[in-house]
Amino acid sequence: LPLNPWDVILCISGTIISCENAIVVVVIFYTPAFRAPMFLLIGSLATADLLAGLGLILHFAFVYFIPSEAVSLVTVGLLVTSFTASVSSLLTITIDRYLSLYNALTYYSERTVTRTYIMLILTWGASICYGLLPVVGWNCLKEPSTCSIVKPLTKNHLIILSVSFFMVFAVMLQLYVQICKIVCRHAHQIAVQRHFLASSHYVTTRKGIATLAVILGTFASCWLPFAIYCLLGDSSSPALYTYVTLLPATYNSMINPVIYAFRNQEIQKVLWTVCCGCFSSTMPFRSRSPSDV
Repeated sequence: LPLNPWDVILCISGTIISCENAIVVVVIFYTPAFRAPMFLLIGSLATADLLAGLGLILHFAFVYFIPSEAVSLVTVGLLVTSFTASVSSLLTITIDRYLSLYNALTYYSERTVTRTYIMLILTWGASICYGLLPVVGWNCLKEPSTCSIVKPLTKNHLIILSVSFFMVFAVMLQLYVQICKIVCRHAHQIAVQRHFLASSHYVTTRKGIATLAVILGTFASCWLPFAIYCLLGDSSSPALYTYVTLLPATYNSMINPVIYAFRNQEIQKVLWTVCCGCFSSTMPFRSRSPSDV
């Protein structure tokens, strides 16, 4: 096949995504202190994005070097599984942040650990089921008229994925609205108790809301164009539109490590220790609450 520049860009994106998230996975896996629910969920997100990056690389390699329908189904199934797990992991992180604020007194308990494992099982179970659908026969290889903008996925399959995304986005939006309300209330209570000035309360609240807005805005701007196009486009739509909307969606997996992992002070300390031994003994390790935004 003639080399498509868009496929090259997606492959490069997959390489960057894989490298970034591999660092996060290794740090969390080999650091015993990172066994708190918050880090387990970040590890789940990094694992999903790592698989997404590898899927983009494998898709490029198999399309241009080992063309095969069976291999194409496997790589597309891997991409569906990984991207679904990535979006679902973002939802679980949002739920965890909300519960850490709403049930602050009981958050650090065995119940939280159990709930985290249940969310992880549900997340990866549903993602694997979605990814297996094209492999077990729900594809358009025998009926090209049923193809979607992402071959060999069927139009109905992609509609289900898009509707699921909009449901996840709606839940995340509602939870972040509730988180903003709790953050504003807590900031006001702290300001009253410590006799802070109104300006201090305003700055603290604005900082928290701005951070939440960046998180949700990044997620929406990356995924909404592709999700909307999945509902509107079909197999006769120009491939250019698919690439233009899919590429920003891959950027979400590139940005996730920066937002959810590299901003975390504990992970930063471990990375500095590994890279140049700059860990300071005067900075004690403290696993922060996921609500610290």
